[in-house]
Amino acid sequence: LETHLKEVPGVKASAVFAERVVGKPYLELDIDREAISRYGLRVEDVQRYIQTAIGGMVLSETIEGRERYGIRLRYAREWRNDPEIIKKVLVHTPGGKQIPLSSLVSVHYAQGPQMIKSEDGFLVSYVLFDKTAGFSEVEVVEACRSYLDRLTEAGTLSIPPGVTYQFAGNYQQQQRATQRLYLLLPLALGLIFMILYLHFRSVLISLMVFAGVFVAFAGGFVTLYLYGQDWFMNVDFLGVNLRDLFQMQNIYLSVAVWVGFLALFGIATDDGVLMGTFIQQRFREKSPESIAEIREMIVEGGLRRVRPAVMTTATTILALLPVLTSTGKGSDIMLPMAIPSFGGMLFQTITMFTVPVLFALWKEWEWRLSRQKNKGL
Repeated sequence: LETHLKEVPGVKASAVFAERVVGKPYLELDIDREAISRYGLRVEDVQRYIQTAIGGMVLSETIEGRERYGIRLRYAREWRNDPEIIKKVLVHTPGGKQIPLSSLVSVHYAQGPQMIKSEDGFLVSYVLFDKTAGFSEVEVVEACRSYLDRLTEAGTLSIPPGVTYQFAGNYQQQQRATQRLYLLLPLALGLIFMILYLHFRSVLISLMVFAGVFVAFAGGFVTLYLYGQDWFMNVDFLGVNLRDLFQMQNIYLSVAVWVGFLALFGIATDDGVLMGTFIQQRFREKSPESIAEIREMIVEGGLRRVRPAVMTTATTILALLPVLTSTGKGSDIMLPMAIPSFGGMLFQTITMFTVPVLFALWKEWEWRLSRQKNKGL
């Protein structure tokens, strides 16, 4: 895997490293079952002698005040620090004889794992790799998976029986978070619409105001696109390049970005609520007699709410500017969260026009419909 992953586009070849699992010497003592049976010994008996003489066994416990210490019994170091000496360890048989350990077991060195790791009950080893600049983690992992699958189908890569591999780390966390977002995004949008309906008590007005969410959603994606364009904001201001100041680069759809969209959805309807509430109050106070009067009431209500709407949007945008220019710890998370909110709020100012226009279309349609009914009567 280490060799093949270096060939995948988007993988930093110098960062690919497979853990060397085998390479540590182990002293193994293989019990000869036929030999021990001739002396009336069991495997458990021989293992107990080995454990006591070489490894050490806690036989009792000493109490000194409130402290307790285990009493461990084993041979002195000079009688167990060499394989040839270990072979001379005597084992007591049921017949009363003292048999050297070399007659019962074979002592030899073997290569084994430097560290035994397990996960979910299975032995595990890791192959570490990193992505190059300009690639997202998901893109690199998908490229690695498809490349290894092609090698497996072609027979170039042979996976031994009982061995499997899977991608973990940041990619796995991204997948889990994405699954949660599939639930949270519709839930958040549904709650926003329900709150709007409880406020306006009208599905149509709620939909008009709710349109601001989709406008802000589009604005967030447009901003993400512009951040990745070299020409966007590539100008100097007071000797500072604006792209460097706002750390403009390719922003991928990570969990932080979607959290930023969730925060954006909560404030994207503010301007629409201001416009819709005042216009609705105007129509409750007075019933228009003509289309011209409808439009006049819409314009009047909209103009009186422009300043509060602009102030609401401006405070949010200005509050995000320090985040967009921040550096240091935490900025790699906060910056992707702030970009969708910043761009979405800029585009969300369009709702100061969309809500009055949609409201006017609705009221004009209602007025024409009522006129037709009156003529029919």
